[in-house]
Amino acid sequence: MGMKYIDAKMLQKAFLAGAKGLEAKKEWINELNVFPVPDGDTGTNMTMTIMAAAKEVAAIENPTMETLAKAISSGSLRGARGNSGVILSQLFRGFTKEIAAANQVTTTVLANSFVRATETAYKAVMKPKEGTILTVARGMAEKAAELVTETEDILEFCQKVIEHGDYVLSQTPEMLPVLKQAGVVDSGGQGLMQVMKGAFDCLMGKEVDLSVEVEKRPVDVSGTSGAKTADIDIRFGYCTEFIINLENHYDDKKEHEFKGYLESIGDSIVVVSDDDVVKVHVHTNDPGLAIQKALTYGSLSRMKIDNMREEHQEKLIKESEKLAAQQKAEAEKKAEQRKPYGFISVSAGEGLDEIFRGIGADYLIQGGQTMNPSTEDMLNAIERVNADTIYILPNNKNIILAAEQAKSLVEDKKVIVIPSKTIPQGITAIINFAPDLSPEDNEKIMTEEMSRVKTGQVTYAVRNTMIDDIEIREGDIMALGDSGILAVGKEIESTVLEAMKAMVEEESELVTVYYGKDVEEEAANELKEKAEELFSHCEVELHTGGQPIYYYLISVE
Repeated sequence: MGMKYIDAKMLQKAFLAGAKGLEAKKEWINELNVFPVPDGDTGTNMTMTIMAAAKEVAAIENPTMETLAKAISSGSLRGARGNSGVILSQLFRGFTKEIAAANQVTTTVLANSFVRATETAYKAVMKPKEGTILTVARGMAEKAAELVTETEDILEFCQKVIEHGDYVLSQTPEMLPVLKQAGVVDSGGQGLMQVMKGAFDCLMGKEVDLSVEVEKRPVDVSGTSGAKTADIDIRFGYCTEFIINLENHYDDKKEHEFKGYLESIGDSIVVVSDDDVVKVHVHTNDPGLAIQKALTYGSLSRMKIDNMREEHQEKLIKESEKLAAQQKAEAEKKAEQRKPYGFISVSAGEGLDEIFRGIGADYLIQGGQTMNPSTEDMLNAIERVNADTIYILPNNKNIILAAEQAKSLVEDKKVIVIPSKTIPQGITAIINFAPDLSPEDNEKIMTEEMSRVKTGQVTYAVRNTMIDDIEIREGDIMALGDSGILAVGKEIESTVLEAMKAMVEEESELVTVYYGKDVEEEAANELKEKAEELFSHCEVELHTGGQPIYYYLISVE
């Protein structure tokens, strides 16, 4: 039997299923990153982006297309992390602009939504590259536009769009040689396909875990007692979870009857069957009734019952105290004299934090290689810097888009994103800031000066691969430069020195080395001495960076 349209309730479930489908495969997607570094995080970034939206979507009790569109767009835009996450949020942004005005989603609405999603995402990227998530999205949009005249059946339509998406994804190595050499498809495109497949499974009626942890927002309790608010917000007071170890007959009919019973005593029901066990989640006012019914099918294990009203009451008090403290701090902040300019920098490691503060950074966002900050993180930082013009230094190529997205959402301050791709570039940019120049002139000078800095980052390989005709084995030490691999070796020190040889030129004057938290100070000093012998025409500086994963960060000027 076909499906002619999707209503708001079904779309809500499909989106949550898509989010869970991506979350289930995030580590596999991480492993598809071309460079075999330990911070390959496409799957993590995309998952955190869509789950930010999923929390908003799951919190809607009686969804409409308009409320769903707002939750998906706003949640993903603010929660976007990394380039892949920002692009995914832009796809959702375009998609939701079409569905917001629809009463039902038909194949025509879907086709228009896919096309608009692709157009919006392409516009958000300054230099779109084919062979990426954008290509996969465009391929599905083109197929959707073709199919809209052929079928009105949502299920047939979606199946063919997904099949074509898989085909386009399989062709990405032919579009990007670096993918072909590494033997992988585009990780962002694969992530998008997991979202599509998860949503389609839900539309097909497959049993899917749709549970999403919904964050409670701070509540204005003025004039209202906490107990009263808790009673209004929580209809069923006990979150009840357990696993049934099946011992008696249990088939699809029994499962349907069991779900019907749970619906009669509660809500937020999840029943997932897997071989000889059944996982159960229900919110109810009488956990005993759910347990008694479950015992008719077998024995129980991993039982967990939480009083949500009690937890909510405690959380409400803490949140009101926190809110009062935040309001006081914000009032004090606003009372301060507004500065003409300020700096926000992404940093990772105590040593690097100290350096950035020492050269004038007003606010540091912890992140970088192991955790890309979200657009929301950027917006919070902008809010806290009391200045007319704010310069953001992402210091990582995978954070620049999130910074640009935050900039587009700010109206009361001038925000300038300096596109620094590495920590050394960010340091150089701030150092070259001139207070007497205009924001536009400073943007130009900071960008130009940091482009003169050569940077290298030294880490280890997490898998075997081949890049730029260089064979890399798991555990090898790798030095990555601005344009590719500088050196690969078995020992840290020798690899770093080889990388420096590739970076230092006769006209070079300064080599700066920041050592990470996994490097002993003695080893770093020995490296400095050898670098001074090799590059006697340069000054060599050594600093404690404290950064994770990357043994050394190198800059050459």
